[in-house]
This record gives sequence, C-alpha cells and structure tokens, in this order.
Amino acid sequence: MFARLARAVFGTANDRVLKQFNARLPAISGFEPKLAAMPDAELQAQTARFRERLAAGETLDDLLPEAFATVREASKRVLGMRHFDVQMIGGMVLHSGRIAEMKTGEGKTLVATLAVYLNALPAKGVHVVTVNDYLASRDSAQMGKLYGWLGLTTGCVVHGLTDEERRAAYAADVTYGTNNEFGFDYLRDNMKYRLDEMVQRDFAYAIVDEVDSILVDEARTPLIISGPSDDSSDLYRRMDVVVRDLVQDKETFDKDEKLRSASLTEKGGEVVEQMMRDAGLLTEGNLYDSHNISLVHHVNQALRAHVLFSRDVDYIVSRDGKLVIIDEFTGRMMEGRRYSDGLHQALEAKEGVEVQPENQTLASITFQNYFRMYPKLSGMTGTAATEADEFAEIYKLEVVEIPTNVPVIRKDSDDEVYRSAREKYEAVAVLVKEAQARQQPVLVGTTSIEKSELISELLKKQGVPHKVLNARYHEQEAGIVAQAGRPGAVTIATNMAGRGTDIKLGGNALMMAQTTFQGPQEGPEWEAHLAEAVAQVKRDEAVVKEAGGLFVIGTERHESRRIDNQLRGRSGRQGDPGASRFFLSLEDDLMRIFGSDRMGGMLEKLGLKEGEAIIHPWINRALEKAQKKVEARNFDTRKNLLKYDDVMNDQRKEVYAQRRAFMQAQDVSETIEEMRRDTVSDMVARAIPENAYPDQWDLVGLERQAQDKLGLVLPIQEWGREEGIDEEQVRERLQQAVDQAAAARAANTGPDLMRMVEKSLLLQVFDAVWKEHLLNLDHLRQGIGLRAFAQRDPLNEYKSEAFNLFNGLLDELRERVTSLLMRIELQPNAPPPMPEPVMVTDMRHPDPAFADAAAMATGGADVSGWEHAPAPLPQGGEEIDPADPSTWYRTPRNAACPCGSGKKYKHCHGKLG
Repeated sequence: MFARLARAVFGTANDRVLKQFNARLPAISGFEPKLAAMPDAELQAQTARFRERLAAGETLDDLLPEAFATVREASKRVLGMRHFDVQMIGGMVLHSGRIAEMKTGEGKTLVATLAVYLNALPAKGVHVVTVNDYLASRDSAQMGKLYGWLGLTTGCVVHGLTDEERRAAYAADVTYGTNNEFGFDYLRDNMKYRLDEMVQRDFAYAIVDEVDSILVDEARTPLIISGPSDDSSDLYRRMDVVVRDLVQDKETFDKDEKLRSASLTEKGGEVVEQMMRDAGLLTEGNLYDSHNISLVHHVNQALRAHVLFSRDVDYIVSRDGKLVIIDEFTGRMMEGRRYSDGLHQALEAKEGVEVQPENQTLASITFQNYFRMYPKLSGMTGTAATEADEFAEIYKLEVVEIPTNVPVIRKDSDDEVYRSAREKYEAVAVLVKEAQARQQPVLVGTTSIEKSELISELLKKQGVPHKVLNARYHEQEAGIVAQAGRPGAVTIATNMAGRGTDIKLGGNALMMAQTTFQGPQEGPEWEAHLAEAVAQVKRDEAVVKEAGGLFVIGTERHESRRIDNQLRGRSGRQGDPGASRFFLSLEDDLMRIFGSDRMGGMLEKLGLKEGEAIIHPWINRALEKAQKKVEARNFDTRKNLLKYDDVMNDQRKEVYAQRRAFMQAQDVSETIEEMRRDTVSDMVARAIPENAYPDQWDLVGLERQAQDKLGLVLPIQEWGREEGIDEEQVRERLQQAVDQAAAARAANTGPDLMRMVEKSLLLQVFDAVWKEHLLNLDHLRQGIGLRAFAQRDPLNEYKSEAFNLFNGLLDELRERVTSLLMRIELQPNAPPPMPEPVMVTDMRHPDPAFADAAAMATGGADVSGWEHAPAPLPQGGEEIDPADPSTWYRTPRNAACPCGSGKKYKHCHGKLG
C-alpha cells in the first residue's frame, strides 16, 4: 500500500531517471535552428571542433547537447531520418552506461548513433556488438555513411577476415561486430607471439545490441578456443550401441527434465555393466572402479544424448552431414559451436554422422567476464526489464524503460489453454485461415523446428499458403521477415528473438523491388520500378490496417517471458494496429514440467470438452509465476557458474598481463636467470630438507636431476662427503655451475640470437603450461561438487585448489624453461622460427594447437637449428681467472665483474649486446 502511494506521489525510479533526461531535451533542440542553417562543410567540421574542445578540458557530458543535435541534423541530410525526442533520451541512456529498453520498431539502430558519435570523439574506439554477422554488416554499412560524413571511420569485424583486415577494423573510430568475433579476437590476441600481431586495442566503450540475448542467454556458454586431443571416436560409437538398447527399458535410468540431467538406476548400472562386458568394453573390474572412470563418463554422455536431446529441437543434422546446435532462444543454427565434455561426440554417434575428435581447451572466457573488461558498457533491447536484477548484479547495469514515440494500440488477448497439443494446433490452423481470409497478415511463433514443420503440414492440408522461417531456411531470413506484413501473408517462425528486421505493414518496398527487377539497380527504369513498389506497399498497408494489423500467434509459452514479449512485440510497431494471442496445451513443456499437477484435474472438473479452451486472466498470472520461477532458477545457475569462472578469470588476467609483459620486454634474460635460480633452490630444497642430517640428504637424486634437467655432470655425491659442507654450499656450487653453463651457451650462441631464443621459448612454454592448467581446472570443476557431501563449501574448496594449481603452474614454468634452455644447443646461423599457428576459432570447437610450441615445451620439437643434446660444459668448482677474460663467462650474472669496474657482470662484460 505504502509502495503504491509513494509511486503515485514521487513516481517510479524509472520515471525519475526519465525526468532527468527529459530536462536536457530543450538544450538539444535549441541547437537545431543554428545547425540546420549550416552548410554541409561547416556541419562536417563540427567533429574537429568537438575534439579541440575535448583537448581543451571539456568533458563528453559538456558536449552532449550540441553533439546529439549535430548527429540529428547530419542524419536528416545523409539518411533522411530525424531522431525523435524519445530516441534522444535513448541516446542519453546509452551514453550514461545503462540499458535502454525500447520496443520493437522504435529505431534502436538509429538511437545508437548518438552515443556512438559522442563516445568516438576521444578516438579510443567504440564497439557496437550485434547478434550476427548480417546485422553487423548491415548496420556498419548503413550507419557508416553517417559516421563517414561526420569525419569518423567505421570498421566491421565478421567471420573470415584476415588479421590485417581485423586490425584495420579495430583501429577505426567505430567498430561493428558480433559478440563471438570480439571475444575470440581477444583470446587469439593473447595467444600471439608479437605485439604487432595483435588486432585489438585497449577497450574503451561498447554498446551491446539485443543486450538480453548476448549478456544473458548466450552468457551460459563460454567462448573456448580448443585444440585436438586423443581421438576416442570409436568408443563413442560403441557406447552408443550399448545405450541405445539400454534406454528401451525405462527402469534403467532416471530423467529430470527440470535440471536437464539423466543418471543410471541401480538396475541400469548392472545391465550396462553386463552389456559392456559382452561388447568387450569392460575387461577388468567393475564399472565404477577408478580405472574405468572414462567408461562411466562415456555412458553418462551417451545416456544424456538419447534421453535429453532431440533432433530438430536441440540440434539438426545439416545437409553436409554435420550436427549443428540450435539456439533455443533465437532458433538460429550455431555454426561451429559444440557441446563440451564429449556430449557433442555422443550426439554425433547417436545420429550416425562422423564423430569429430574431442578437443582440449587452449583459451576460454565467459561473455560476462569479457564484457566486464570494458570501462564503460551499455546496451539496448526491446525486452530487458524482466532480467533487470541480473543486469544490476552481474554487470552493474541499470535498465531504463523508454516510452514509445506513439502509444501502442496492439490488442493482447488472454491465453487459450487446451487439453491436448493436437486440439491446440487445430485451433491455431483455424484461426490462421480466418485471418488470411480477411487479408490480415499472421506471424505464428513456435519453439522448435519440429513444431514449425508440424504446423506447416496442418496449414498445407487446409490449403493455406505460407512461409516457414527456421534454422533450415535461415539464409532466406531477411526476405521472409521483411514481407511478413503483406496482406494475407502467413509466416511460421521459430523464435523471433534478435531477427533485426522490422515487419512493416504492407511489406518492404525496397526488397520487393529488388526481387522483381531484372537488371542493374540504377537508372530511370529502376527508379520507376521502385516507385511502383512504394505505391503498391502503401495500398497494401491500408488493406492490412483495415484488417487489424499484424496478428501474432504464439503456439507455446517459452521458459523466458522475454522471448514471449519479443514475439508479441513484432506487432503494433510505431502505433500500428495489431493483435496477439498465445495458445497452450497441458502437453506443452512449460505446463508439463513446471505447471501445477492439479491444473489438468481442474480443467476436467470445469467440464472442458474436446476442442474447447479455457480463457481466464488467472491462467495468465499462473503461467507468469511459473516463468518467473524458471527465470530465477536459470539466473541462480548462471550466477553460480560465474562464481567459479571468476576464480579462473583472476588467474587469466594475471597470466595474460604477464604474457604481454614478456612480449613487450626486449630482453627477458633477467627473468630467465631468476627462474634458473629458483629452480636450483627448489631442487636443492627437495634433496636436502630443512634441518635434515647429512645422511638423510638425497644427493644421488640431486645429481641425477642435475644431469637430467640441467644437462650437468657434477660430482654432487663427492661434495656431500666433504667435511663441514652444508646445504647453502651445495646450492652455491650447483648455482655457480649452472650460471657458468648458461654463460657459455650465451657466449657461443651470440647475444642477439640468445635473447630471441629465450623470449620465444619462454612464451611457448608459458602457453603450454597454461593449457595444461586449464585442463586441470576443468577436471577439478567437474568433481568439486562432491565436496559438499563432506560438509565443505565447493566454491571455497575450488578457490583453494585452484590457487594451489596456479602455484604449481608457476613452478612448472620455471623448471621447464630452465631445463630446456640448459639442454638445447643452438646453431648461430639458424635462428629458431617463431610458430605461426593457424586459428580456427568458434564456440567450443577445434582450434589447432601450437604443435611446435607444445613440442618444444616438452623437449620434443624437431625444428631446424635446435639440437636436444647437452653441450660440452665446464665442470663445477673451476676458478675464474681475473687476468684471463676467456674464463669470465663462468662468472655468475649477478656477481661483481672480474674487471674491477664495480658493476655486476651482467651490466658490464657479461652484458648481452
């Protein structure tokens, strides 16, 4: 009661934010007469003047009114479109680092130009993130005309560009691209070996289009660059045969559709164990013995593939025989993305297509952590309010609902609930036929390819001509959506999220003209043809408005209210008439899994007969509550996953920062020397524990390690028999021998080549140990949940274990770099080549591993000029003769130079170059 009273008196938080922005509109409008009077050249010169004012100390907020007015005037001249006042508010929301929720058809693409232009003035780069390559290319081409006219450069990053093309695109003032391309370029940059090979520059500001789709829906799956691991495709195929027979008996497994999980029952475990013995897969022990853990993993993934994933719902098999995932939110094919942890291979075995080899993670990042790296972030979409809590908690982004330019007059009817799916679809077909008869265009929304094709078959039987838009026909997407508003048009679409093309009543004149005109699209003939198409669309628009506008029919409620709202929002754009209605049945997934068990009984008591529907606002409210519960559960899942990824993200940032520091350094010899000293200290500490007696020292092992890891043949056991020798003396002698050997190699090789080798090898080994670390973290993450059975917090356990693994990574890096540099003999005339990895980066899909780097990092590379035989090295204990410079190379790098200068040897005669 008090909350309602406060809202009535003070307005909502959203109202208060809008009031602040509304107050700035008169200042923007005040510049319009002055700017309208400017000739083109003077208006174009505004950009240079703004940049001069920024250099003089003014802020972007100071420039906002005049800059926005400049973009509005330029847009009128270049694009023929003038920004509405609500669009100006949208631009201010974006500039303030918030999310602008604007209804479909309100011109979000044009709104972005305001914030983009203003934030591009400091010349640090603005990224505009779209959901697909088509929109990135379209928007950069259309809006690039405006930016170019105002003196800004525009780039576009899409799939298939070379590094040079990407570097040029990122160097532009404004860069359009997809979230995948931006994220993968970041990962690829951090796998490069030279700074000048990197394509991205420092992040400044990003605007995310369809922000709910990118930052919420797609944020559940990380971006991963992976390389091939051991091929176990045959095992997946053989396991599929076992599970295919197993799932015929429902008592052998348990399935939880809410949690999307499946597991063997006790009976199932016994049955599958026997089947595996018969198939020759289980040869020793029981199924759950530790050495058979891989078989358990393959069984579980094959079981999930058979009972939880459906063809034409979760994935399709493409024309070229590849299994492609379908995005449940957008209905798009997700080319290149693969399920992780062997699930994709299990699905390939199930469908009888080629089983691709498993991959090992080389680099990964979640969209949450990628986009949180931008100092300033904003977004826009038609549906963000339902996820406002998530945006605030994860991204610190506030959602602002912006009113429409013209009031929405669409009629939204209550849902109709039927007993069976058959009755529901028959009712939909009847309604579509009625609407088409009165020339009203219809958009039918479905949740899967399978259901869109089922409705298509029903309409064919009814003799209703129609178009189908789903992942099978995605290449026709823009054309189908553009003409979905023509009189009597019927379009069946799988999930309308993020389509990016308005459905205009009467159709799209330009596309209509392009498809019917033969010849070049220029000259008097083309102009006349286009004018005829425009006139036809105007006539058709009047017919459609008279028939009631676009009729949106939803055939099922989605788990997320946003997807339903996106479908509904396709109708009634910019004050157009329209209508929407959702049809449901008790057999729908949402009703069956999350709805009340008593609803079916209640409908029967109400006397619901065959073909009849129940329509009541209470049903709508009950469904909304169910959807809210699902959304909250999904949010908790994403939040929990992010907590674990934050642990890896801290390590990732540290590793990438250190890696970049190595690349920036001209000389890493001091780092190498420090690693060498730490390695020697660790070796001695392991062989001679603290406070241990001499007879407890493992000098045999230390001598063997010195030979194996350092390539030194030293009489360490004899040192131990000397009277009064202690641990420190052993360390000093070993360190001196190592330093002498390293100095000899540097002297023989030449300083320039040695610096190149040290830097190259350091980066390659760093990549190799980081790759192994990621694999270890994957394994740790999979099993950490079991710690809860011991009353321990899995997240805290993960943090602790991950920290220990990271320390192990640093130890392994030091030891491996030292060992390789001590054992590799270099030919001065044959410098080692820098690896040139070929990147194939998609989501959860293969990327060639750095074969040379990995091989070198493990001492197994076969590269010209690198010989893996220890060089003849001086024995430890030899003295340096101050009068004989030929012996000075044995001087430790940090010792005083024998020449008497008082400088360290490394800064004097031992200086490398």
